[in-house]
Amino acid sequence: MRIVQVLIQPENPLIMKKIRTFLAMLAVAILPAGLIAQVNVGDTAPDFTLTDLQGVEHSLSDFRGKTVVLEFANPNCPFVVKFYRVGAMQRFQKEAAEKGVVWLVVNPTVYSHQDYLNHEQSVAWVEEHNVKVPWMINRNSSVARLYGAARTPEMFIINGEGTIVYMGAIDSISSANSADIERATNYVMQALGELKAGQPISNPRTRPYGCTIKF
Repeated sequence: MRIVQVLIQPENPLIMKKIRTFLAMLAVAILPAGLIAQVNVGDTAPDFTLTDLQGVEHSLSDFRGKTVVLEFANPNCPFVVKFYRVGAMQRFQKEAAEKGVVWLVVNPTVYSHQDYLNHEQSVAWVEEHNVKVPWMINRNSSVARLYGAARTPEMFIINGEGTIVYMGAIDSISSANSADIERATNYVMQALGELKAGQPISNPRTRPYGCTIKF
């Protein structure tokens, strides 16, 4: 018993991180097939750990104190391609980074679906589209299930305290036409600007649009 008590003491951050990651994975594992969790604005963002295409491990808890944008994306979804083929999402990612924001992309497509891209295919796509932010493959869709995400693209903003402050669509025009990007209200960039200025977020929750996530 004494050994267990020592291992879970807060002074052992590595052990605590592993325990939190295990509990998050366990929570997903016990969900019935097809069922996803539900989070809301104001909730603590579920922690997760994934490895990017360069082999670097990222845990949401690593970025405590920073604003994080979590983007769910499927490169075979035309609503995602809409932004990447013209460099718009890459521009948003760069502008966010200049504000000190961490931007993480997760492809939640399950490995058994025809849309799934393996590591080599993902690397090729990311390089072709000049994506500079961490891109992570989530082959069992566990992170999307934790967040209750159902579409690509679907966006979440998490503040420095680990609280979800925005969730929903990237912008206000639900089309796959790149020409609509500049005409739309970009909810994510708007929220990041308001957050940085210490202002209330105008649209903290919107309805996501795009392709259904391939669970």
